Amino acid sequence: MTDAIVQGVLLGGYYAVLAAGLSLMFGVMRIINLAHGDLAILGAYGVLALTSAGLPWWGAALLVLPVMAVVGALLQRWVLARTLRAGVLLPLLVTIGLGALLQNLLYGVFGSDTRSLADALGPLSWASWTLPGGIVVGQVPVLTLGLGIAVLASLQLMLKRTRLGRAIRAAASDPEAAALNGVDAARVHRAAAGIAVALAALAGTMLALRATVEPYAGPLLLISAFEAVVIGGIGSLWGTLLGGILLGLAQSLGALVSPAGFQLGGHLLFLAVLGARLWAQHRAAHGRPAWPWQARRAAASPSAAPVKGVV
Repeated sequence: MTDAIVQGVLLGGYYAVLAAGLSLMFGVMRIINLAHGDLAILGAYGVLALTSAGLPWWGAALLVLPVMAVVGALLQRWVLARTLRAGVLLPLLVTIGLGALLQNLLYGVFGSDTRSLADALGPLSWASWTLPGGIVVGQVPVLTLGLGIAVLASLQLMLKRTRLGRAIRAAASDPEAAALNGVDAARVHRAAAGIAVALAALAGTMLALRATVEPYAGPLLLISAFEAVVIGGIGSLWGTLLGGILLGLAQSLGALVSPAGFQLGGHLLFLAVLGARLWAQHRAAHGRPAWPWQARRAAASPSAAPVKGVV
């Protein structure tokens, strides 16, 4: 049980990075990028190609991530921005088509064999630490969790302290008011899309470091990212981290029951959280507390007491 909890937390750090880009793009542009997982796999294959050419994996990642950021900005400029004018359905259809295009492109170039960055890591790929109680944790998952927390902290700092970050937050909360204050929404959207796609590529690289990738793995990554976003709540990077950790815990604990429980545990947690959120929104729309303890708290508050002279 303890080992499953530790492994679930480590897995959650990876899910948080994978979900951060999806959450950012939806929070700023209100687009659910259904090609998010395939862009992550594209980034992973870019790193794999450069390592095959002789570069160290970290050097390849430093080259690929800016390129993927440019890809995201161009994708927003020439594709997504135009489809948004036709409503919310067309961006979904376009990103579905983009995902299928990327899958078949990667299959045509690299084939169907699974690939990994384990060879580029060398001994680090199987190195581990033994914790008290005989719990063995791999060094790569621990480093992945640390890298994920550092990336999310840096992104949070950028959103709060920099001019671009403040513009992104303004455009996400009230685009019309932001435009009246001189914020170029199109430029902000391109920057947010570039950051989101770079985060997806980073997540794909992290997956190649700790496991294997193949051209058609994108949809499964998209599902995991979407579940982490819903569990943690849209609009909060630290909520995304919490959602990723909870998803990883649910999968690890579900695997204790049966091998199929790994995916099933995450899906059940996602459905439970989604149902709870929908129930709370339904009750709030009718002016009613969502949960019994909220009703008791409202009844016990002084503001709920009747005022003399008012019928």
